[in-house]
Amino acid sequence: MTGYADRVPAYLSFRVAPTEGPIAALADQEAWQARELYPELLGVGLPEFFYARERDAGGWELLGRCGDSEPQGARDSLGSHFRLRAQEAEKAGDAEGQKTWMAAALRMDREVIDEIRVRGERFRIVRASKFIRMGRSGPEPPRPSDPDPGEVGEAYRLPSRTEGFVVDPYVSTGLSDGILKLDLVRFVGSAPGAPAQAREDAVRAVERFPGGVLLPAAFMISEREDGEWKAHNPGTSDTTPQAARDALAAWLRVMAPFTLRLSDEKRAEYARAADGLDEKRGNSLSVDGRRFRITRLERLIRIGPDGPEGPRPSDFDSQPPVEVHTQQLKEQGLWQDGDEDEPVELDERARELKALWDQEEARRAAVRERKAGGEKRI
Repeated sequence: MTGYADRVPAYLSFRVAPTEGPIAALADQEAWQARELYPELLGVGLPEFFYARERDAGGWELLGRCGDSEPQGARDSLGSHFRLRAQEAEKAGDAEGQKTWMAAALRMDREVIDEIRVRGERFRIVRASKFIRMGRSGPEPPRPSDPDPGEVGEAYRLPSRTEGFVVDPYVSTGLSDGILKLDLVRFVGSAPGAPAQAREDAVRAVERFPGGVLLPAAFMISEREDGEWKAHNPGTSDTTPQAARDALAAWLRVMAPFTLRLSDEKRAEYARAADGLDEKRGNSLSVDGRRFRITRLERLIRIGPDGPEGPRPSDFDSQPPVEVHTQQLKEQGLWQDGDEDEPVELDERARELKALWDQEEARRAAVRERKAGGEKRI
């Protein structure tokens, strides 16, 4: 029989290799078990957007620490990247390079650009779809093999798991991840009741970007509401389970009292729940009749003949480029030119929120001080 494997384009290949080491083997086993315990794959609300650079060696490198919930956020970050490159060129005495990189940054301020080439380098805004596994007990929580090294309240200090990640379909995966990738690339993923354009874009994406690459898992907060599990904040996710716990604890201590107008008694109840979450580092929490769960997110970047998928026309993109937005505010009389160093006058609600955050920062500082004292005594 004649083999055709080497003739198949990389973006249509699903390369599977044996897992190496006990941790990788455990992760592969847990992924296989998840297919049985949480068999249903569901698309999650808003996708995630990154800015990436094409590599000469193949694939696309993600450049930012984290993704954005809207394409314009990633475009703004790419513009900031160009400004940093302009500064580097200026320090190196490369006047032409400084001018070219700054011109690219200014274009990003004025235009909606999802792909651009600067000084021979190709950049693109890249779209990642998000999914969860669902079972009879609810959404899948973090797995024991998921990296979770962050200390309570300090997980945001960890290095990014996506910055520098190379989106390359040629890289092999374990058997379970290979099967998951095959499942996800065939998944249309438009939610029931979604606008017709969103459905059409999803179907078109399956045809134009039939391959895919899995990003490292992310984590979100789910809440049981009216008999169904829903994303507590669909536009956000965290890189580790502890970062998601920290986000939930901050909501319990700060945002819940602020948005729900909690009484002092209820505030104390929510704060105790946050303390329990910090102490036990669990993945489930119940407070005041509400149920929360830290939920594992799968993320897939679709790949086609020319690389990763960019934003879709139907993707939520509420803000225009910064210069366009500024001009719109000026035309509406909502823009005020003035000294950027002039202090901003906060209204009563803003002062209330600031006070809550100040209390939370003071609490975190006290915890850090106690931990440092304990380490010194040891």
